[in-house]
Amino acid sequence: MQPHFRQTTPDSEAVLLSEREAADWELLDLIDRYPGLSQRDLAARMGISLGRVNYCLKALAGKGMVKAGNFARSDTKGRYLYALTPRGIAQRSALTGAFLKRKMAEYERLKAQIDRLEQQVKRGDP
Repeated sequence: MQPHFRQTTPDSEAVLLSEREAADWELLDLIDRYPGLSQRDLAARMGISLGRVNYCLKALAGKGMVKAGNFARSDTKGRYLYALTPRGIAQRSALTGAFLKRKMAEYERLKAQIDRLEQQVKRGDP
């Protein structure tokens, strides 16, 4: 099971950010910034499978956070244009602080690991 990361809200209530919520935030952010990206493009940018992007998009659409529409002038009629709904914009905003804390925690763990490895190299330890 993946660890959860906590965000402290102004009223001091802890909010959990799961791996799924982090993926949702990243997907919402990419759709907001690049609405013309295909599911394949989204998967490549996120480093996850196409199937997982499809699953997440369906879940977000089911919650009313994302809407999908066909490109009007696309040669590929199966291609969709994704856009955030007002509810999706609000959810992305709500998750932003927790996502940042999660990434900062990952950065601190990596930095500590790099520092340990640099010390080992300086001492000549394998």
